[in-house]
Amino acid sequence: MNIGIIGTGNMGRILVEALIDGEAVSPSSMLITNRTIAKAMLLKDKYKEIRVGANEVEVAAQSDLIFVCVKPLDVFKVIDKINPHLTENKCLVSITSPISTAQIESKVSCSVVRVIPSITNRALSGVSLMTYGESCQDNWRLEMDNLMTKISVPVDIDEKVTRVASDIVSCGPAFFSYLLQAFINAAVKETEIDEKVATVLASEMIVGLGELLKQGHYTLPSLQEKVCVKGGITGEGIKVLDNELGEMFEHVFQATHAKFKEDLDKVELHISKH
Repeated sequence: MNIGIIGTGNMGRILVEALIDGEAVSPSSMLITNRTIAKAMLLKDKYKEIRVGANEVEVAAQSDLIFVCVKPLDVFKVIDKINPHLTENKCLVSITSPISTAQIESKVSCSVVRVIPSITNRALSGVSLMTYGESCQDNWRLEMDNLMTKISVPVDIDEKVTRVASDIVSCGPAFFSYLLQAFINAAVKETEIDEKVATVLASEMIVGLGELLKQGHYTLPSLQEKVCVKGGITGEGIKVLDNELGEMFEHVFQATHAKFKEDLDKVELHISKH
C-alpha cells in the first residue's frame, strides 16, 4: 500500500514520524509533499527512503491512502485539485476537526475517514479520534484501525462530541503542559529549588502518574484518596486547588467551543462559495 501525506507542518510531520517509527509503514511506501518543499525535504533527510512529490496531485495520483494535513480552509482547495485521482478504491483521510466526513463525502467518490491525532502519538501513545464516512469501505475501516493502533489508541467518536474530544486529546497536552509549567514556576518563586531540578521532578512525576493510570493501579479519584492522608500536607494543597480552581475548565471548554463555532461558520461559508 502506498501512503501519501499532503502537508508536512506540525501534525503532518508527527504523523510521518510516528507511522515510520511505530513500524506501521515503511519509509519507501510513503510519498510526501508540502507547499514549501524544503519542509518535506527535512523528513527525507531523516528517512532516506521517503519519496518527495512535487505537489499534491502527484502524491494523490501515486497513493492508495491519502492524508490531507493542511489548514481547514485549504482542505477543499486540495481536494478540488486531487479529485480526479480519488478513485473509488482509494481512501482520503482528513485530520481537521471543523470539516465533517459528510462534507468531504459530498465532494469525492472514494472512502473518507477523519482522524484527529494528538502530539502524544509521536511517542506512539495517547489517542487518535476516528470518524468514518458513511460510505467508507470495510477494508479501509480495518486498514485505518490497524494503522492507527500502531501509534495510538484509536477511538471512534460521534460527530457531536468532536470538539470536546479534540479538546481533551489534541489540545489537552498543551493545556496540561501549561499548568505543569505554572506549577514549576510557582515552586521556584516560593522556595529555593532550582528551576532545572524542579522541571526534572515535575516531568518525571507526570510520566509516573501516566504509568500508574495506564497500568490500572489507580483511578483518578482513588489516587487522590491514596495520597491525601487525613490531616496531611497534600490535603492542604487540595483545599487550595478546590477553592481557587473555580470554573476555570468550564471556561476553557466554552472558549474552545466558541472558536470551533467560528471555524465551522468559516468552513460553511467557504463551501457555499465553491
